[in-house]
Amino acid sequence: MNNKLKVLRAMRDWSQAELAGHLDVSRQAVNAIETGKHDPSLPLAFRIARLFEMPIEEIFDDGL
Repeated sequence: MNNKLKVLRAMRDWSQAELAGHLDVSRQAVNAIETGKHDPSLPLAFRIARLFEMPIEEIFDDGL
């Protein structure tokens, strides 16, 4: 799944560790999501969307 997480994080000038702290996940989890190695769980996707004040669909793209 493609996502804009890295771009959104950079716009706020946050490191992966800082974003991980906001989301209560590990830095490795943030890296895995940003690089497309893992898709976030639905609850985590909702937390990400709320944090960036955007709909999930604007952050994550399933390619369809």
